[in-house]
Amino acid sequence: MAVAVVSVPVADQERALAFYTDVLGLHVMTDAPMGPGMRWLQLQPADGGATVALVDWYDAMTPGSLHGLLFGVADIEAEHARMTAAGAACSSVEEQPWGRFTMLKDPDGNGLVVAQLSAPEDIATR
Repeated sequence: MAVAVVSVPVADQERALAFYTDVLGLHVMTDAPMGPGMRWLQLQPADGGATVALVDWYDAMTPGSLHGLLFGVADIEAEHARMTAAGAACSSVEEQPWGRFTMLKDPDGNGLVVAQLSAPEDIATR
């Protein structure tokens, strides 16, 4: 069973949309009304895979309460430079046995990780 959608709690969908498209480079997959006063805003990385829904209707999911959502990239140095140029406050690139990564927060304080993951055979030899 594959992960299809990850709900990211935000206070302002428009502000979050600008960050997730302009800084992270995700693309709008669906932007449609979803009942009275609600909007389904679903984004996807250019290469496909699991999607992100920017949600503001779950009472139990307060904006900024999500941490550890990881986005995989092929070149962490290039992504770090691109996101920093786009205005993101990224941590320095760090390394762990599972890959090289940077951390940042979206406008609501949700904690995100952008990582260049190691191949399984690289992890086994460390």
